[in-house]
Amino acid sequence: MGGIDDTAVDRLQEALRGVVITPPDPGYDEARSIYNAMIDRRPAVVAQCVDAADVQATISFAKDTGAELAVRGGGHSGPGLCLVDDGLVLDLSPMRWVRVDPEAGTVQAGGGSLLGDVDHATHPFGLAVPSGIMSTTGVGGLTLGGGHGHLTRKYGLTIDSLLSADVVLADGSSVIASADNHPDLFWALQGGGGNFGVVTSFTFQARPAHTVGVAVTVWPVDRTPEVLRWYRDFLPAAPEDLSGFFAVMVVPPGPPFPEPIHGQKVCAVVWCYTGDLAADRLERVLTVVNEPAPPAFHFTSPMPYPELQAMFDGLIPKGLQWYWRGDFFDTISDAAVDVHHRFGENIPTGLSTMHLYPVDGAAHRVAADDTAWAYRDAVWSGVIGGIDPDPAHADLIRQWCVDYWTALHPHSMGGSYVNFIGAQESADRVRTTYRGHFDRLASIKGAYDPDNLFHANQNIPPASSR
Repeated sequence: MGGIDDTAVDRLQEALRGVVITPPDPGYDEARSIYNAMIDRRPAVVAQCVDAADVQATISFAKDTGAELAVRGGGHSGPGLCLVDDGLVLDLSPMRWVRVDPEAGTVQAGGGSLLGDVDHATHPFGLAVPSGIMSTTGVGGLTLGGGHGHLTRKYGLTIDSLLSADVVLADGSSVIASADNHPDLFWALQGGGGNFGVVTSFTFQARPAHTVGVAVTVWPVDRTPEVLRWYRDFLPAAPEDLSGFFAVMVVPPGPPFPEPIHGQKVCAVVWCYTGDLAADRLERVLTVVNEPAPPAFHFTSPMPYPELQAMFDGLIPKGLQWYWRGDFFDTISDAAVDVHHRFGENIPTGLSTMHLYPVDGAAHRVAADDTAWAYRDAVWSGVIGGIDPDPAHADLIRQWCVDYWTALHPHSMGGSYVNFIGAQESADRVRTTYRGHFDRLASIKGAYDPDNLFHANQNIPPASSR
């Protein structure tokens, strides 16, 4: 059992209300599976925690046994940082609960909750928490990395709606981090990743959102230069009620896309509009999509916000091969446009893609030093994803992603959204991603986790150990 004594595992099970799973157990393979099937790690123990007391007991077990520790929330970590070979996985997935206070407009979510859980609970009250673009993403990993998606231009990053967090620290104690209580820890949690403790619940200020305008505009991939040059000028100047991420992609075989364009390589924008939908307002706002080139397809519809959040769930479910890398951009240069065009024309598989997510608007009205997120001056957060169901294509999609990123990176701001840092990237990527905030984060890490117990992440070593 990876050097972990069976008797110690028995004691852990006695201490937990949740379930402890080891390799001989029938549910082991499911317990160690995560979103990215390219990751195949075999932990010695998976501790499925149901409350903060279970988390404290599991941390104590890790320290007593010396087991390497990883923390799993939603299991969406691209490089698989929520799993560790031969060690201990502290699994928060049983902690999927959401409580909404409609009078205060606040939402509390357990550390294992998914975005879809929050969307489902808030929607009847006409509320939403700004988050990502897939309902299967974990609240914890997304929030601790910063969090961006359809509502970013209107309401800011996910961390800009975070009010407090219940955190179990490396010494086993539990604290509430907020602007008034452990403010240094709260600052670090707002973009600093899973370096500082295990968050057992998050409390957010919810924002008004119910039915949004959704549009998808698709152009042939050979029109990428004209479309992307138009997009880079149009969107930052557009009202903040309108957001839209740019993509190069292959048209999937199904609605809303007509059969004649199925399987075609295209560039596209997926739009979200939070303004007034009366009198065909969305259609009038988006008449501009004809300016760069005639679209091959343009679809608009009002849609409940949770439905938009779940729109890609069926297309890219759990269990595919994934490799991704990302960067921030304050501008999209002509040279970068050429890179996107070249690699868009050579997408290797039907699900592989590149997205540019807007991170301007309300996100720019938070001061640069107010949170650990260090790129408040970024306008786009880009990610390149090599994706395919077949393990035989793993090397193909990885190489396409690496080559694309290598060609594009010189035109970036240098750092990346921490959740888009890929496996086996250079050691300085984390420091570059946090810019001038890195030393402050390392100091806070030294205060709350001096022995670097929480290191299975995009790690910030404690200042005391450097």
